[in-house]
Amino acid sequence: MTESFRREGEYDSAYPHPHQGAQQHASTPATPSPVNPEWPPPPAYRPLTAQGAGDGDGGTALLTPVAAEPAPRARRQRTRGPLGLLAAVAIVAAAIGGGTAYGIQELTGKNEVVSSSTTTSVVPTAKTGSVAAIAAAVSPSVVEVQATSNSGQSTGSGVIITSGGEIVTNNHVVAGASSVKVRTSTGKTYTAQVVGTDSKKDLALIKVQGASGLKAATLGNSAGVRVGDTVVAIGSPEGLSGTVTSGIVSALDRDVTVSTDEGQQQQQQGGGWPFEFGGRQFNGDTGSSTTTYKAIQTDASLNPGNSGGALIDAGGNIIGINSAMYSASSSSSSDAGSIGLGFAIPINTVKSDLATLRAGGADD
Repeated sequence: MTESFRREGEYDSAYPHPHQGAQQHASTPATPSPVNPEWPPPPAYRPLTAQGAGDGDGGTALLTPVAAEPAPRARRQRTRGPLGLLAAVAIVAAAIGGGTAYGIQELTGKNEVVSSSTTTSVVPTAKTGSVAAIAAAVSPSVVEVQATSNSGQSTGSGVIITSGGEIVTNNHVVAGASSVKVRTSTGKTYTAQVVGTDSKKDLALIKVQGASGLKAATLGNSAGVRVGDTVVAIGSPEGLSGTVTSGIVSALDRDVTVSTDEGQQQQQQGGGWPFEFGGRQFNGDTGSSTTTYKAIQTDASLNPGNSGGALIDAGGNIIGINSAMYSASSSSSSDAGSIGLGFAIPINTVKSDLATLRAGGADD
């Protein structure tokens, strides 16, 4: 905002009478002219009485510079408010732009999912794309999930989405489970309850008991993902918690078919799961009850146990939940291994399903 005003008494200290300077230079008396309501600014030099009159200098008046008066304190106070406001706005904007949404969530005490566009950087801007920086920033938000059922025990992964302990994983990790344990990156183990499942999207929401202050991941925008983008996968393959691999997005919108039958989901030990791609079945029979979803394909190494873990973009945002892998073996998970063809459920699918999962899940 621009303001123009004249302070009271601004010229009075220098010239008690508005036309004092002009009168000093008048050679002959003149009829006073009308007063101009718009006073001109004071001259840069203050006219002084002629010096050396009678000393041979002709009586010429010497003009000396007028010392600059300090700005009144009231003016500095007026500008201090708007500048302080602008500085505060800049700090808040920088905090949000710097990817500290989780910190803001904790300060406000809200237990909400942290979401951002893929342009937000969870890692420092100078380290965008650094696998080490991404791993350091996101690993605390990825957990190991151990589910026990009548069929045995399966190991998978999960992603913390709220500081209160909500965790997203795959339905096939916890389907039919009688008990669920979660182990964080610090090694602490919690008991978890299944809040809701959606077998049609192979998603589940679990919540740990007695936990607070957990580090929630930032959910990105899978609509902005492009083929060739750098990605990092974090999970617990074969129970090896916190394993980090990297690669690129190999393709988008791949049709992946997984089983929705609890017996099929839990039949294999060590986190293996059956799925079908391109008319072929992998890691066992998918059974007669299946569902198909559009997946992000990546060459980041995925193995049994990565299921439910995080697929992360170069800025540290979660863009997918790892769910399936291609394996040359279709007979047993013990012979299965990554050959650079992994699949993840887009995070936008997860975000759109959260309300349903929190309400107990979708009907089969």
